[in-house]
Amino acid sequence: MDEELDAMKPASTAAEMERWNVADLQAYIDRMRAEIARVEAIIAEKSTVNAAADALFRDPS
Repeated sequence: MDEELDAMKPASTAAEMERWNVADLQAYIDRMRAEIARVEAIIAEKSTVNAAADALFRDPS
């Protein structure tokens, strides 16, 4: 997972972001938003599975 995040980062370090041009900064934001959407989809899927498991094993009393 860390390797995937490292691959998304521009070659420069975060401290050098001040030197990036606006297009590179916007592209970085777009990649981060796409990654966030991907993670949110995974969380939603896991939440659905957890809710189904909870319903299945819930004590009926």
